[in-house]
Amino acid sequence: MLERLNFIENKYEELSIKISDPTVMADQKEWRKLCKEHADLETVVMKYREYKKAEEDLESAKEMLQEESDKELREMAQEEIRELTGVIEEKHQELKILLLPKDPNDDKDVFVEIRAGAGGEEAALFAANLTRMYTRYAERKGWKIETISINATDIGGFKEIVFMLKGAGAYSRLKYESGAHRVQRVPDTESSGRIHTSTATVAVLPEVDDVEIEINANDIRIDVFRASGHGGQCVNTTDSAVRITHLPSGIVVSCQDEKSQLKNKEKAMKVLKSRLFEKAEAERSASIAEDRKSQVGTGDRSERIRTYNYPQGRVTDHRIGLTLYKLDSYLDGDIDEVLDALITAEQAEKMKAIGSND
Repeated sequence: MLERLNFIENKYEELSIKISDPTVMADQKEWRKLCKEHADLETVVMKYREYKKAEEDLESAKEMLQEESDKELREMAQEEIRELTGVIEEKHQELKILLLPKDPNDDKDVFVEIRAGAGGEEAALFAANLTRMYTRYAERKGWKIETISINATDIGGFKEIVFMLKGAGAYSRLKYESGAHRVQRVPDTESSGRIHTSTATVAVLPEVDDVEIEINANDIRIDVFRASGHGGQCVNTTDSAVRITHLPSGIVVSCQDEKSQLKNKEKAMKVLKSRLFEKAEAERSASIAEDRKSQVGTGDRSERIRTYNYPQGRVTDHRIGLTLYKLDSYLDGDIDEVLDALITAEQAEKMKAIGSND
């Protein structure tokens, strides 16, 4: 591990010199690429330097303990050794986590697709609750929110909604949300006060670069239609909405949020590429069983990942067995505690997998 850290530090120093070179700065594309690489290494390098400083201080404290005869100074040295030993162990663990293989999609923006499942109108209302939860979270993070398409019900629910979240680390935070979400509550329409269970599925897809997925023009069919708003009312008098069908896979994507047909087509193509990328990644991951073992959940939309219980005011993530009794604030976008726990659990699984392979 130390050899790898030395290599990373040397690479960081080389990049520091390069990005300050006027000749390199002249090529803006290359310069931005080097700056990103430099920034990606910075966290590891700074942590490694903290680790090395603590080790140097520990050696000094040990020398002091050997050389000093004064009782008080020896006690101070012993206390410093105890503290620094703990600091070094902590930094070592942090470095091990920082060196874990990074998901190449972590820095990407995301498409979030939410669909009502079992439960009829109540499931559609729950899909709207989840939509608000994620958009409120995005607002807390300062991310940009773009609606792609909505299929709404007359009383404010969503049969299906697709939206995009743009912001630093969006995929790294929300990639664990893919799967089936379950709600247990008494619907407003239920006169007997009986608790109903409904579901909605969530899919979080990283935005895909054009170079990652190529689509043959002969493999798609593009239809245009008139956009409609909530409850089916017409919101546009021109055929600006776009539906793209990928014939080989059967994937269908529609977008009606923009007034421009061209913009709707561009957005729909982005979603299609992300879905095709997700399909390819799922097929690839399914063939690598060991990789799946180091992940928290599979990301499969059919996998039940979380329950939202209104009578008890609780939210339970079934993958890590975590229950919080703060449902109201959670549905208002205060979801970091669960996301942090999921990230920590996956890191632990990856470290265990690496340890078992050593």
